[in-house]
Formats: sequence, structure tokens, C-alpha cells
Amino acid sequence: MEHRVLGRTGRSIGVVGLGAWQLGADWGEVSEDDALSTLDAALAAGVTFIDTADVYGDGRSEQIIGRLLRERPDAGLTVATKMGRRVALDPALYTLDNFRAWTDRSRGNLGVETLDLVQLHCPPEAVYSSPDVYDALDTLVAEKRIAAYGVSVETCEQALTAIARPGTASVQIILNAFRLKPLERVLPQALAAGVGIIARVPLASGLLSGKYDATTVFAAGDHRNYNRHGEAFDVGETFSGVDFETGLEAVRRLGTLVPEGVSTAQFALRWILDQPGVSVVIPGARNPQQAKANASAAGLPQLPAETHAAVRRVYDELIRPLVHDRW
Repeated sequence: MEHRVLGRTGRSIGVVGLGAWQLGADWGEVSEDDALSTLDAALAAGVTFIDTADVYGDGRSEQIIGRLLRERPDAGLTVATKMGRRVALDPALYTLDNFRAWTDRSRGNLGVETLDLVQLHCPPEAVYSSPDVYDALDTLVAEKRIAAYGVSVETCEQALTAIARPGTASVQIILNAFRLKPLERVLPQALAAGVGIIARVPLASGLLSGKYDATTVFAAGDHRNYNRHGEAFDVGETFSGVDFETGLEAVRRLGTLVPEGVSTAQFALRWILDQPGVSVVIPGARNPQQAKANASAAGLPQLPAETHAAVRRVYDELIRPLVHDRW
């Protein structure tokens, strides 16, 4: 697998990682044995970067990854977690004392002394520009609770604010064929500043896998059911904020661009990897087969310029009016 440096962390990681939200909650039930099998398959396929959060299953995702770290201590993994969504989204709570408590909990869940990368988990708007918040994060680095810090964002403006801070190692942002706005300013400025870009929701909550149709039904505990209109959290996190029916039509059109022998999901991941400034893409996987297939996208050749132009046309015609001015 191709490796790239993850921004200011200085760590070299495989360009296809694994998003571990689904190992904790909100995607239907995944047993611990299935989760560990998925993690093992990802490692065997060359994955060296795993992204999780303290809120995924209220720590379950971190704990499962912690078991993997104990069983595979020489795997060379970089584990990124996130903090700040287990409490009310109040800027006053983003304090050094709370950061210490939150990271101590994650250190315990993962079984490590120092967390590789901690990201603020889509915090309130005011947090991104607060000098006190960054001072507190710098203190965590000095105390060796964490090795580096970054932010996970909802909007491009939040990303640009964080990139301007000298201690920000990485920015995690939604980037996929349904979310092209980060290509305009975020990726170029991150690249110029040496800040890593972690591309999340790369398959638009599975829509870009090409496996769904108008008859698909999601379980009650799946966010693609209960958050389809933003009932529980930002609607941009579910199907990238695109309504399901429009997304299906866009995928149908994109399907005509997929090379023979390549899945729609692999095509979507390769499209992301072709974007200058991307450090790693973090698709989720519910089973070993998905993990292996996702990782194999790293070995595909770059897509031709005419394919990238065609993806943009689909975006401009169907998706842009729904999402471009929102995030």
C-alpha cells in the first residue's frame, strides 16, 4: 500500500485507513468477534491507520481497538481518536481539566500511555478559534498524554480556522464525490501548511458503494434511518447531507464511469486518493471482505482527467445545489 505522511504528526501511514465508528454503534449491531476479524483483515491488507472516537459505542470502539493493540503490539498502527461529544456542546466545557479527563479515559480504553492523535470531535463553532483551547491541547502534548492533535470539522471555514493554528497536525473533513467544496480552499491550504487531511464519510454512508436502491431499508438503530433528516446530529454526516433519492440517481450516473473490474466503492475511494493534499481516507467496514476491498483501492491507478471532469459534472448538476453552500 502507498504511504503518505500524516501532516504535522510526521507519521507515515497507509493511504487507506479504517474508520471504526461502525465497530461501536449507529450502524446496526456488530459483534466483538466480527469487529476483530474486520480489524485483522484490514491490517493484513496493509492498513496502518485506524480512526475512532470516545463516543462510538460510549467507548466500545476504543476498547475493541485496544484489544487489537494488545494482541498485535508490533503491527505499527497509528490510532486516532476524538473527544468532546460525550458532553453538551458548550464551549465552556473545552477546558484543560476536561481534556485531561477525556484523554485519560481514552488512554484507558485503548491501553496506551500516549494517544497517537486526538481530534476535537466537531466542537461548537467558537472552539475552533479559541487560543485557550489550543494552549490546553499543547499542554496535553507537553504532558505526553497525546503525541499530536487535530480537529474534525463540519464546515470548510472551521477547517481553515484550524489549519491556521501552528499546532494543528491534521484536519478530518467529509470529502467524497458528493462533497467537493473542500477542494477549493481547504486542501490547498492544508497542503501548503503541512497539515494532514483525513477524508471521512468517503462513501457517503454507503451510498457510493453502489449497493443500495429505492427498496433498501436500514435498521432502526442505524443512523441512516434515524438521522436521515438531522434528527440526532448534523445531517451532513448521513449520506453527506444528500437526500437518498438524489444520491441514488447520482450513483447511477457515476456508475457509468467505473472501470471494468473495479467496484463502485473502490472507484469512489480512488477518486479521493487522487486529490492533492489528502493524507488518508477512512472508509468503514463491517466485515473482513469489505475491509480488504476498500484497502485494495490504494493499488488502483489514478483516474484519468476526463473521469474527474465527469464526476464534477454529476456533482454540479445534482449535488451542488443541496450541499455546496451548507458545509
